[in-house]
Amino acid sequence: MSGMSRRRPAHNVMPIHRTSPPRWTRTACLALALAVGAPAVMSPAAHAQLPGMGDTNDMTVAAERRLGDRIMREIYRDPDYIDDPLIGEYLQSIWEPLREAAIKRGELTPDIQERFAWVVMQVRDRSVNAFALPGGYMGVHLGLVGTVASRDELASVMAHELSHVTQRHIARMMTEQGRQMPWVLGAMILGVLAAGKSADAANAAIVGGQALAVQNQLNFSRDMEREADRIGYGLMGQAGFDVSGFVTMFEKLQQASRLNDNGSFPYLRSHPLTTQRIADMQLRQQLDEKREARVKTSLEHAVVSARARMMANPSVDALRAAQTQAQASVRGPSVDPRAAGDLYAAAWASMRLREFDRARDFTSRLASLVRDDARASRAARLLRVEIELAEGNAQAALTALGPQADTAARPELFLRAQAESRLGRAADTVPALQSWLARRPGDTAAMQWLAGGYAAQGQPLRALRTEAEIQVMRYDYQAAVDRFRAAQEMIRRGQAGRNPADHVEASIIDTRLREVESLLREQRLER
Repeated sequence: MSGMSRRRPAHNVMPIHRTSPPRWTRTACLALALAVGAPAVMSPAAHAQLPGMGDTNDMTVAAERRLGDRIMREIYRDPDYIDDPLIGEYLQSIWEPLREAAIKRGELTPDIQERFAWVVMQVRDRSVNAFALPGGYMGVHLGLVGTVASRDELASVMAHELSHVTQRHIARMMTEQGRQMPWVLGAMILGVLAAGKSADAANAAIVGGQALAVQNQLNFSRDMEREADRIGYGLMGQAGFDVSGFVTMFEKLQQASRLNDNGSFPYLRSHPLTTQRIADMQLRQQLDEKREARVKTSLEHAVVSARARMMANPSVDALRAAQTQAQASVRGPSVDPRAAGDLYAAAWASMRLREFDRARDFTSRLASLVRDDARASRAARLLRVEIELAEGNAQAALTALGPQADTAARPELFLRAQAESRLGRAADTVPALQSWLARRPGDTAAMQWLAGGYAAQGQPLRALRTEAEIQVMRYDYQAAVDRFRAAQEMIRRGQAGRNPADHVEASIIDTRLREVESLLREQRLER
């Protein structure tokens, strides 16, 4: 897609603090622009690099998934890609009901359900943004989580992006672009022929052809945006969310538009807020519920939102401002979501500043404030565990976590694994990690902890094979091959240990190495 990478793409994943686009955004710029409805004219060179579409010029489900996998390979390498267990769990609690609603409403065909990835990832960026990728991948910027005032507002954005995926807008947009390609090429040929007579005539012919293609693409994408609004609205209601979140989110974006978008709201640029779209959502709410839009901020959302804000901007100035804000806003014992968020942010900031006594003080005040809310209380307790780990008190972290902590939950499982590892007992968490991965086999972060557990158990071959499988899941086949070969070398040198299961591991490693080498050859041919 070299033709697209020479200009700054007008899509919705550009981190505002970068001076140049990250590597994966340059690779994915066309696909993301399509995912959010931004116009793009695809050059013949870019078209040639996409997966094969078939004789009908329609992108198959398999081809769309392959395109998404290629983009994700770059995203996994980008430092702005993060995997925070608490925020990830919160996003997943919204994503899963929406996806189940799409299945119940018949928006998801069995083929798409089976072949697409259905992965929600987090991007460390302060901009208010979310995006859909080919193949069922969805990204959420921490700036969005930290800005929305309620779970329902966040659900409205995720429902809209999910609808882009279920309706296969990326594939449809690419098909439409393929139909317009002859017009663009024809205009370019006419421009070349006219160049000998008049340079102005040549430029007019080329620009006119491109303008026609862009206008057709705009019309096509606006229809897709309206369709995503309509279907996303239905998914929210089916999934049990308050549909007023759609209206309040639109109003928030409209207000930002009036104040002149300063780059923090890429969602505004990629999803044009026409009066018709806003009115349509308001009318749907009036007809369905006959009530005014309202914002309901839960204590859980307040603390998760505060965590996202601080992780998106961990500068010293922001950390100090969070401490000051907590001191200014918390004056009484009333259960106020805003005060809870301020206290959480201040505690997290103090932890990052290594002011641990102050961090514990803020956390204690938070725990007292939210003691009657189970989810917010849990978040406060987990933050206390993080504070103890940050100071190096692994045993105190385990005590704060509690012996009855639910290791079936991802945040608790990872915190326990971290504490046990620091105490030299990484092997103790292997059964819980294995149980988790039996239910969530694609969790590469859990696999990383499991590899450490295997090493602690004296099973270096299993540890290396697990590390190799992590790279396979991230589509970095070369790194996977390197680890498999390192395991083979360990066997040849007799360094694999004396575990009776090592001969089984050796056989598995040989087989998997051949399979991944084949995948690596295919990946190189795609480039």
